[in-house]
Amino acid sequence: MPIRINLNADMAEGWGVYDIGDDMAMVRIVRSANVACGFHGGDWNTMHRLCMAAKEAGCSIGAHPGFNDLHGFGRRPITMPAAEIERMTAYQIGALAGIAAYAGLKVTHLKPHGALSNLAATDREIALAVGRAIKTVDPSIVYVAQAATEMERAAETLDLRMAREGFADRQYEDDLTLASRAIPGTVYRDPKQAAAQALMIATERCVVTRSGNTVPLEVETICIHGDEPTGVAVARAVRAGLEAAGVEIATIPELIAESA
Repeated sequence: MPIRINLNADMAEGWGVYDIGDDMAMVRIVRSANVACGFHGGDWNTMHRLCMAAKEAGCSIGAHPGFNDLHGFGRRPITMPAAEIERMTAYQIGALAGIAAYAGLKVTHLKPHGALSNLAATDREIALAVGRAIKTVDPSIVYVAQAATEMERAAETLDLRMAREGFADRQYEDDLTLASRAIPGTVYRDPKQAAAQALMIATERCVVTRSGNTVPLEVETICIHGDEPTGVAVARAVRAGLEAAGVEIATIPELIAESA
């Protein structure tokens, strides 16, 4: 049986007249779009354009909630009680659900953004807060969880549908958290380098960490960051490399339905 995996990318992260990334190209390469919901990026028009393009491309859409930090692009942690993070996440799911209705689409998954994702990976209460927002608003939404982190454990605890996530374009630490962007070389902008890591994750179920160790990594979806100037080139190389190796690319709902 051929290997099937999902490719996802963070999109609709511009604001007003400002675009971040080439969403119209990316939505035709990956199979699932993580749509910014207005806090770190993604105004109503940007979200609408992406949803309409996703419908045309047959790309599933998911909420990509982050901290209310337009200036810092959601990459600065904000200290908040877990209950507030839960409601903040639910609010952003609702924002995307309303806009997605114009395209006749449903929100099928949720992936936290930036600092919220980094905190949820290591803080159980924050990971659970994100999961409780999903369970309250729509328990059919798939929790896209960084593999082998508190997010994966939270999804299991809450009995949520889950897609474990790996990254083609980010370097890992030995504990499978992402190496800090502040460290030079931890963001892969070379398409060949990212494609090689994606292929290793998909076919060998492991990754080489920053320290040089090979660590097991089980995932259902692989992310390419759409906000990078090299994002489209990386995404094309990743998809081409996977398909050349016989890996089939599917949407998140297709993968979840297959495993049900």
